[in-house]
Amino acid sequence: MTAMMAFFLLMWLLGATNADQRKSIAEYFQPTNAPRVDQSGGSNGFFGGMSLIDPKSLPLTLTQTGIMQLSAPGTEEQQTTAEDQALPQGLSEEERRKIAAEQDEKRFEKLQDTLEKQIGADAKTSDLLSMVKFVREKEGLRIEILDSAGFSMFSSGTNKLSSEATSLIEKVGESLKNIPNEIAVRGHTDNLQFKNGGGNNNWSLSANRADATRQFLNSIGVDDSRFSRIEGVADSQPVNPENPADPRNRRISITVLYRDGARPDR
Repeated sequence: MTAMMAFFLLMWLLGATNADQRKSIAEYFQPTNAPRVDQSGGSNGFFGGMSLIDPKSLPLTLTQTGIMQLSAPGTEEQQTTAEDQALPQGLSEEERRKIAAEQDEKRFEKLQDTLEKQIGADAKTSDLLSMVKFVREKEGLRIEILDSAGFSMFSSGTNKLSSEATSLIEKVGESLKNIPNEIAVRGHTDNLQFKNGGGNNNWSLSANRADATRQFLNSIGVDDSRFSRIEGVADSQPVNPENPADPRNRRISITVLYRDGARPDR
C-alpha cells in the first residue's frame, strides 16, 4: 500500500511540475556519498530551493470559496470560475440586491457608451444619434428612439419599421445579446387619431409597434425568453405634454431591466 501511494505521489509530481523541477527531483534520487543536510523550504531538494507554497513552485489558484485548486500543468494563467463570479455568502437580501444593482450599473454604462459610439460611427445611423435617448430609471436603463420631423420609425398608421429604424434597432439588438438582463418594450404614439377608425386606435397601434420591435429584435438573435413585457400606452405618456402632436411623442422605449426587477434604494 505504501509503495502504491509513493508511486501515485511521484506521478502527480511529474505531472504538476515543470522541466527544471523534474530535473531537481531526478538529481535528488541520484546516489551520492556526501552526507545530506535537510534544509527548510526544500533547498537543493525536490523543488531546488523553492517552497511548496511558492507561487512559482506549483500552479495553485485560490478561489473565492477559499479552496485551493490545482491547475493542470501549463495552465498557470488563472481562469474565471463560477465561484469567482458568485456573490459572497452570508449576505442579506438587501445587500445581495445592492451588489447585483451595482454590477448592472456598470453594465448599463458600458452598454450606453458602446451604443453611442456604434451609432455615431455608422453613416447609416450617425444622423439619428440625437433621436436616441438614454434614461436611468428605477427599473433599469431605458433606451428611447424618438421620431422627429424628418424621421419616423414606422410608416404612418402602421407597425412597419422603416429601413432607417431597422439599422438603428439592429445596433441596439446586437448589444443586448451580450447581456443577461431581461427587456421591456413599450410603444408610444402622438394624439392624432385615425381618420377612418374601423376599430383602429392609438392603443392598439402603440402595442403593435412594440411587438413589431420585439419581433425584429428576436429575428436578429435576442431570445424571446429575455422579454419581460411588451406594451402600448398610446399618447398617455408624451415627451412634450404642451404639444400632444409633437412627433417626438411617437417613440419606442426599450428598457434593460435590473436583474432583481427594481433598483434598491441607497
